[in-house]
Amino acid sequence: MPIQSTAPKHKSTLTLDWISVAFFAAVHGLALLAPWFFSWSALGVMIFLHWLFGSIGICLGYHRLLTHRSFQVPKWLEYIITTIGTLSLQGGPIFWVAGHRLHHAHTEDFDKDPYSAKRGFWWSHCLWLIYPQDEFFNYETYRRFAPDLDRDPYYRWLNRNFLLLQIPLGLLLYALGGWSFVIYGMFLRSVLLWHSTWLINSATHLRGYRNFQLDDGSRNLWWAAILTYGEGWHNNHHAHPNVAKAGLRWWEIDVTWWAIKTLKTLGLAKKVVMPVN
Repeated sequence: MPIQSTAPKHKSTLTLDWISVAFFAAVHGLALLAPWFFSWSALGVMIFLHWLFGSIGICLGYHRLLTHRSFQVPKWLEYIITTIGTLSLQGGPIFWVAGHRLHHAHTEDFDKDPYSAKRGFWWSHCLWLIYPQDEFFNYETYRRFAPDLDRDPYYRWLNRNFLLLQIPLGLLLYALGGWSFVIYGMFLRSVLLWHSTWLINSATHLRGYRNFQLDDGSRNLWWAAILTYGEGWHNNHHAHPNVAKAGLRWWEIDVTWWAIKTLKTLGLAKKVVMPVN
């Protein structure tokens, strides 16, 4: 059944969510404290968590595993990977997956794509988060687009409590390295990972080259691919969304694919969808 939206065509009334503005401003502000809390170990923690939460949690977990089901892993491992994605502070799994499935179902549609590039760079990059539209942010509405996850009690729990999971993460970082680890491992990491991820919604629909001539504006952007562990090969992905490998040419580096390939070698990843030559 095709995905339907009850949203009026070309809605013009948007309401700024000041709570979201305050939240994003606070995290960005705390990230700016990084120079005063610098240590090499804190920088290392930030880089490691950017990879763990970004490549494994978001790119491999939320995106290729949950949204597109481009491979399968045992349920216990799927839960672990999804929990890692939840720690990225990019929303719960049902919210994230539902939004991305809508993006693919209605790519660049002005109203039906949550982060449509037709609304401009800044809308698709971050403004859609602070001008939340009910059909994309109301659980009772968006849950319909991820019914497979919504049937799982653990995923419903993660979807409700993703913010609370930042508390044990913060306490662990503080215990390991004090405020330096907290600033770098939570706030600076969150800001850098947010903007890395958001570039896929914004920059890769505006700049880059195309291996496939599609009806949408998706592009392959090499520097975005580096920042997002392979997600920047976005034209490839839109052409074959269920394929586990985003980098298709030999020089299109896809770090997340390396992780999937490792899981496959270990016998943990099954039914891996590969590109058809």
